Amino acid sequence: MTRRKAVNALMMALSTGAAGLGLLVLALILAHLIFKGAGALNLAVFTQDTPSPNDVGGLRNAIVGSLIMSVIAVAIGTPIGILAGTYMAEYGRFTKLTKVIRFVNDILLSAPSIIVGLFVYQMLVVTLGHFSALAGSVALAILVVPIVVRTTEDMLLLVPDTLREAGLAMGAPRWLVIRQIAYKAARAGMVTGVLLAIARISGETAPLLFTALSNNFFSADLTRPMASLPITIFQFALSPYDNWQALAWAGALLITVAVLALSIIARLVTSKKDKS
Repeated sequence: MTRRKAVNALMMALSTGAAGLGLLVLALILAHLIFKGAGALNLAVFTQDTPSPNDVGGLRNAIVGSLIMSVIAVAIGTPIGILAGTYMAEYGRFTKLTKVIRFVNDILLSAPSIIVGLFVYQMLVVTLGHFSALAGSVALAILVVPIVVRTTEDMLLLVPDTLREAGLAMGAPRWLVIRQIAYKAARAGMVTGVLLAIARISGETAPLLFTALSNNFFSADLTRPMASLPITIFQFALSPYDNWQALAWAGALLITVAVLALSIIARLVTSKKDKS
């Protein structure tokens, strides 16, 4: 065997081993999560609120709280992200402002979420004088925006300019060409970006610690602290009580399944677009 073939075989073996090790670790984590969490899943998890120590209860208030804040965050962040991405791809593709926006957006993409939480804490919580679900939603929305901006810009840039030129040649205004041609061509990728953003914020804990805090009772009041699944998991996992720890495992399994489902849907949407 020549030296080149030997090196190639060695690198292939190392690469395969590294990939296998990574998959093994993920499989072990998922298996342990299923083993611990599946036993704690029952109807009470979805119908009862968080219990007192050594009492019977569920995660209803935390699940509903997470859903409320996530929906509001997506409702705030998605339009902003789509509009910003549209400007960068359609109107200011070669401008200095677009370069600045892209640079700031990349920073937000890689910034630790706790920094966002501290920022919203200073801007809203301190200003209003109390924690609130609205502040938590704003913090999550800030995390949504850069993901939607990046995917919107990238998907619109993949749309051939010939399609835009055909629409403009027929006398359609620029905004109509973007809405009827560019958006429709890039729709699958843009939806994928929103799904990935939802998956990102589903398990965020740090921003909510500084904004929404938590609540042991069922509440839909956006002006008051609200329970969320990530924070409830964090609190219960560190407790010495068996029932709280069991609920923490159940909540962790729910979040993992939700994120996995969103990721699979995003993959399917992207795959469907690629085939078309």
